[in-house]
Amino acid sequence: MKFVVGGPFGVGKTTLVSSVSDIPTLRTEELLTHASSEVDHITGVTDKRTTTVAAEFGKIQLPSNSGQEIEILLFGAPGQERFLFMWEELTNGAIGAVVLVDTRKFEECFPSIEFFVQKRIPMVVAVNEFDDGYRYHPDEVRAALRLNSHTPVLLCDARDRETSARVLMRLVEHAIDHMAHAAEGAVS
Repeated sequence: MKFVVGGPFGVGKTTLVSSVSDIPTLRTEELLTHASSEVDHITGVTDKRTTTVAAEFGKIQLPSNSGQEIEILLFGAPGQERFLFMWEELTNGAIGAVVLVDTRKFEECFPSIEFFVQKRIPMVVAVNEFDDGYRYHPDEVRAALRLNSHTPVLLCDARDRETSARVLMRLVEHAIDHMAHAAEGAVS
């Protein structure tokens, strides 16, 4: 299964992919420079020294209800607007997406959500709970982001393998449900 992790710049996409990957994560990061601060919105991202310029790649094996393991190929998308053209390629063949959210900057999440909705790619929204971030109930996040009732909203710490894996497991379930409903619609 191919999944994409999207969201705005500095939300923790690289961290999430790295925290769950069973293999060393392939990264395409470069140092942030003063020149990029004129192009990228880096307000509120104080500790970040590098940025993804193409994608991250990781792989994880998750257990399934059937007892067999599910192999997930995980691609982290760059968050800056100037790299949105990469999303078209990264989502080719993807069956699901995680939109990572930072409650300190909700407004920056809308382009990612809109992208996956337009592509009809099943998604879950995962709130990366930064230490200094605001804490909201998933229903409050759903309302703030104007999500439909079918889109799962979860809380996680992208640094933590367990909570990040829980997000991916929920995405697997959601993607399978989405495929089953699509197949039912095709039959009727």
